[in-house]
Amino acid sequence: MKGVLRWGLALIVLAALAPGLLLLAFRFVDPPTTAFMTHARQQFADQGQASTLYQHWVPIENIAACMPLAVVASEDQTFPDHHGFAWNAIEKALAANARGKGMRGASTLTQQTAKNLFLWPARSYIRKGIEAYVTVWMTLVWPKSRVLEVYLNVAQFGPRVFGVDQAARRFFNRAPGTLTPRQCASLAAVLPAPTAYDAAHPSGHVASRIDWIQGQMRNLGAAYLDSVLKP
Repeated sequence: MKGVLRWGLALIVLAALAPGLLLLAFRFVDPPTTAFMTHARQQFADQGQASTLYQHWVPIENIAACMPLAVVASEDQTFPDHHGFAWNAIEKALAANARGKGMRGASTLTQQTAKNLFLWPARSYIRKGIEAYVTVWMTLVWPKSRVLEVYLNVAQFGPRVFGVDQAARRFFNRAPGTLTPRQCASLAAVLPAPTAYDAAHPSGHVASRIDWIQGQMRNLGAAYLDSVLKP
């Protein structure tokens, strides 16, 4: 009996440490795939379609500086300062949810990266709890520059397009290092609904969002992420 309990305790400890150990490895080794990419492949396969996705890893130093600024301006303007969570945004989201307005999002880029790597698309409080646990580990073992690098390489920008390298090439026929501020804002604008929005041919709603993101980029300033990206 004691042996069973000992093994059970060991398994619990291993399960608790597994995200941290995996993230420690991914600090130095690029993830070969993500949970969201696996889910997308399975969806295409279930529909009898080819499961091909387009993603190619690119180091953050080979990405135009306007791209990380655009996603921060769009998704998480407190990114340089928070420790994985934006508590003010979480409080507002909880208040909105309590008023019956549905599950409003309040995810930081760190949380979104954790979700994309390890979790499933559907919203639930269970998933958010696991996401929070992984986010704590990510904050402990990754520098913010690594969070941005991984996010930009695994985020979905189109129905089969993941990562900024393939997004830049397929939507704008450019290398990711040559993207213009407008193009960076366009890619950031489709992140909330990458299978519905088109960065190359934006609808009126998306075009307005692009304009807003560019305005936020100017307000933040080109040097806003220097403390995160420069040694």
